[in-house]
Amino acid sequence: MQMAAVSEQKSGFKAGIKAGISIAVGYLPVALTFGLLAKTTGLTLFESVLMSLLVFAGAAQYISLSLIAAGAGAAVIIFNTFIVNIRHFLMSASLNEKMEPETRAKKSLYAFGLTDETFTVIATREGKTTTGFALGVMLIAYGSWVVNTGIGHIIGASLPEFLQQAMSIALYAMFVGLLVPSLKKEMKVAYLAGLAAVLNSMFTLTGLLDTGWAIAASTLISAMAVEVLTGLRKGAALK
Repeated sequence: MQMAAVSEQKSGFKAGIKAGISIAVGYLPVALTFGLLAKTTGLTLFESVLMSLLVFAGAAQYISLSLIAAGAGAAVIIFNTFIVNIRHFLMSASLNEKMEPETRAKKSLYAFGLTDETFTVIATREGKTTTGFALGVMLIAYGSWVVNTGIGHIIGASLPEFLQQAMSIALYAMFVGLLVPSLKKEMKVAYLAGLAAVLNSMFTLTGLLDTGWAIAASTLISAMAVEVLTGLRKGAALK
């Protein structure tokens, strides 16, 4: 019985590796860019790879770079990372129902590897998902993210100094590139982005809050305000 369980986990792990190849390929350009931008922000190769090893959260890591460049403190960076990744509470709760019963130690392993992409692959699989499959998906995705971060940093180090400095603009260009497709899908995103931009500018220019706290506060306030207004609008439409 135990041999059969071990065999099932091994086959599930191999299936997970196979299913996660597409994620690993997708992470390649994003991780390369992160490593390159981490170099231009001033992080060493060790610091950049260590961040990817310990954090493994693309959006949070990119935001951390902008906060580091702005001179924000550790508490601000940690709080902003929490806000950005708060959706993981819902994702992990949903995934827990999908996974087979397992010890907390093993659950903590695949909980660490939870990203939007790994969640999608695991959650859309039919039936209960084995721990082996989840670990396979997450391991290859994690490996791609960490390794390509290092490669990106090395590539960045080989660039001329003037080009490294110019690459700092790429960080803001990337955020705009992520925002535009969302704007096309839903107008609510435009209201959210616009209100957050106004609030962040107000907090920063008036000196009410430092850069990091201004980002966190404007994100929370704008998100709550837009949701409340959207809810009121829907309620009024139903009457």
